[in-house]
Formats: sequence, structure tokens, C-alpha cells
Amino acid sequence: MKLIAVFLVTLVAAARDESVATHPPMGWNSWDCFGTSVTEAEVKANADYMANHLKKHGWQYIVVDIQWSEPHPQAHGYRPNTELTMDEYGRLMPAPNRFPSAANGAGFRPLADYVQSKGLKFGIHIMRGIPRRAVSANLPVHGSAHAADIADQQSICRWNTDMYGVDMSKPGAQDYYDSIVKLYASWGVDYIKADDIASPFHGEEIAALHQAIRNSGRPIVLSLSPGPADVGKAAFYAENANLWRVSNDFWDRWRDLRAAFGLLDKWSPYAKPGAWPDADMLPLGHIGIRAERGIDRMSGFTHDEQRTLLTLWSIAQSPLMFGGDLPGNDAFTLSLLTNDEVLSVDQNGRRSRQLFARGDQIAWTADERDPQARYLAVFNAGDQAPAQVRIDWKDLGLPAECSLRDLWEHQNLGKVKDGYTFTLAPHASGLYRLGGGR
Repeated sequence: MKLIAVFLVTLVAAARDESVATHPPMGWNSWDCFGTSVTEAEVKANADYMANHLKKHGWQYIVVDIQWSEPHPQAHGYRPNTELTMDEYGRLMPAPNRFPSAANGAGFRPLADYVQSKGLKFGIHIMRGIPRRAVSANLPVHGSAHAADIADQQSICRWNTDMYGVDMSKPGAQDYYDSIVKLYASWGVDYIKADDIASPFHGEEIAALHQAIRNSGRPIVLSLSPGPADVGKAAFYAENANLWRVSNDFWDRWRDLRAAFGLLDKWSPYAKPGAWPDADMLPLGHIGIRAERGIDRMSGFTHDEQRTLLTLWSIAQSPLMFGGDLPGNDAFTLSLLTNDEVLSVDQNGRRSRQLFARGDQIAWTADERDPQARYLAVFNAGDQAPAQVRIDWKDLGLPAECSLRDLWEHQNLGKVKDGYTFTLAPHASGLYRLGGGR
């Protein structure tokens, strides 16, 4: 009986926190516009914009992406074997020349306070493992052991030279992950994007990070990168994280968006409250300013393609993490981010799934809270000609006559019998609500 009790306690301790990410997270991430080099002033400017223009539409996370501990990051890429700011326990700290409020060991606490004072939530990016410089200096791990004792120097990232993996079989390994998350919790971090951990798959370190969040006592969203994640490990991801990348890095190229249809179709059965397949960030608005990919630009997607991106992400209930510099938005980009009827599909849809893919004609549906209603997305993924996409209401399990509402245009199209033929330009889409008497 004692062994059974211990086993049950272990299961409870390992369970995913059901109180976070009950809906797909919506926020801003610094990567697409500032790459490795974002500054405190730029983070605050984006937080100010979100609080003033987007918070009332459900946007809430402000996430500082990679290399925040590096004093002199390289724009449009990575600097190998770079200097990193650390504390005496080998835990990375924000570089004070880029984040002045972090001086004197304050860390991200002052910046998190600023973001949270506006009714928003604060997040950071981390790399899997322990800093190589901490291992070289054999710094102590807070609580036990030393860095060299727990580092797996054969476990390295393919594209970043900052870290070694942690050998979770070694004494002190879990203490290390506990120590960094305890530090982040003391800063008030609400969201952790962990990189070099989902693909290639590092399950022991994912589990360690998940357990460290549990041990911290603070509800923190855990996002895993990069992709593509292995659908065969869907149950593991769902038990240990709140979102995980299903694609390679997604940029403002039609080929990336075309590939996302198949990826999201494969992953749609696994989306549920607290656990969301993540199709990656939204490279919209003013991007590439000092990014890893491309020059300073407005998004290369056409207006039709931008709507298609938001339509697909929303009907599939992917997290929505905006990548552009918010203060640089134009009116069209702002209109995408403030369409409450479209955003509601992402936040409140249920059982999202592809209805069919007939070549370049694609349709998705999702249940609505009203059991007599459905959300419907239709797409023309072709490159050349307009398409007529026919949807019969019976294929959605709906009555012969349904009300039809265009969610992008906020327009009621009236009662429609049997079905409807949607005419779509190349790369264009539509998003609708059917039935329910609206």
C-alpha cells in the first residue's frame, strides 16, 4: 500500500498544471523583428502598444526571445562562443547594457513588473541545458553538485554554441533545472519558451523542466521549440508542456504557409485545453528589423495570404504569437489582430479538423459552443486561378437551412439552403459561422 501511495503522489506531482494555457496563448515575441538583439526599450514599446491596442482583444504575453544574456549580440545571426552574463551559479542573467533595469542582480523582475502593471504577462526564451562557460569554470549548481558534474558535453545544439545538455542521470541535474526555474519564478516569469529541446527530442530534459515548473509553485506556460515535433510523441508533449512546435521556423513565404496545412491536419486531433500544437509565430507587420532572417521589411505575405495565415491558425487553434514590431504596424495589420470574431474561433473553437483537401481546395471546420453551429474555413491554396469551393451543410452535420456569417467582414449573408459555393482568389480564404440562428 505504501508503494502505491508513493506512486500516486509521483503521478500527481508530474501532472501538467491545468490552470495555464486553457486557450491557445496569444502574444508578442521579439524574434521575427529583433532576432538576438532586442533591448529593454523595444520590449517596453511593444508592451505599451499591446496594452493600448490589443489587450482588450485577448492578447496578453510579451516574450523576450533568445540571447538576452549576451551583451553584444550579432544582428541577423548568432555569434559563436560568445560572452554571456551569468550569476555565481551559472544561471544566465539579462545583459545590463541591453536591459538596464536588470543591473545589480535584479534580473528580469523590474521588466516583468512593468509588463504586468499593464495587465499583461511576461515571458522569456531559454536554451536547453547549462552554459558551456559555467562548465568551463565548473561553477557550483545552486543546491548541489557543480556544472561539470552534470553537463553532457556530447549533447550540443546544432546551431547555437552557448550550452551543453544536462545528463539527467547525474546527481544535481534536477537541482540545476529547479534552480533556473526558481530564479525565473522570482522574476515573475509567466511563460518559458524552451529551445533546442523538442526536435531533436530531449525527453528527459523536457520532463525535468516540466518538473522544475511544478516545483517552483508558480503557474508558468511551457512552450517547446524547435519543430517539427514527432507526432508519435504527442501524448508526452501534452503531459509535459503547454505548446510545442510542429513546424520548422516559419517565415513570410508562401511555401511555408502551404506546408502548414498538412502539418496542422496531422496534429489537429491532439489540440486540447492546456496542450496546443504550435504552427509557429506570425511573421506579420514590420519584421526583419534586426532579425535572423531577411532584411528590414513589412511582411512579404500579400493581404490575402495574411488573412489565410490567420484563418488557418485560428481554425486549427494554434497559439497566436505575433512577430512584428507592434509600434510599426500599419492599419491592415492592426485590423487582423483586432478582429474579435476571427480570434474567437482560435480561442473558443472545439474539435478543429480538416473537412477535406481536394488538391488546392481545402476546407476546415470546428465546433462552436452552440451544438447547432459550426465554424467553417475555406481555402484556395492554388497559385493561378480562382477556385469555387462547394460546401454542403449535410457534410457538417447541420440542418438543410443554415444562417451564414462572414467573420472577416462582420457580415450576415442570410439563411442559405443546402450549401454554398465560395469563390476564392489564389492563396485566399474565408472564415464563417454556420447555423445557431445568428
